[in-house]
Amino acid sequence: MNRIFRRLKQEFLGVIPAAIYLFVAFQLLAFTRSLTLLEYDIELSAFVTATVGALIVAKVVMVVDLLPFVNRFPDKPLMYNVAWKTGIYMIATLLFRYLERLIRLLFEYGGFVEANRHMFREVVWPHFLIVHIWLFVLFLMYCVFRELVRVFGRDRMREVFLGPARSPDV
Repeated sequence: MNRIFRRLKQEFLGVIPAAIYLFVAFQLLAFTRSLTLLEYDIELSAFVTATVGALIVAKVVMVVDLLPFVNRFPDKPLMYNVAWKTGIYMIATLLFRYLERLIRLLFEYGGFVEANRHMFREVVWPHFLIVHIWLFVLFLMYCVFRELVRVFGRDRMREVFLGPARSPDV
């Protein structure tokens, strides 16, 4: 039983950095969407939706990280792993968003072909592109920092960004 609690704690602590980063990222996406809708006098409060989306995508990122082929280029320059992981996260997120909508429409339209046809008709393509451009940039930044932490270590990165740790007697 103790081993299960340690594993759950490890999973929880592992998802926290991704969840915090994606929370900020998805709030930024929601803010962008709200600003674009203001042009049409549509007010939108998407805080809860963005928060839930961030938690879901953080879990998707954690699951994708468990796949054996994710860290494919550990001995090459960092850009290889950054580009590879950014692409994988983008594909996983796109697939998740597609399946999420498709499953809802399957119940409404009764079949895969009709649900898929309806989904592609109702997509607001400029909004879709805005969201995915943002996601690409945000995942790219996320992957850059994760790779830097992997190479230099958490303590060194903390020191580089926040300065050296102060001793308690100073």
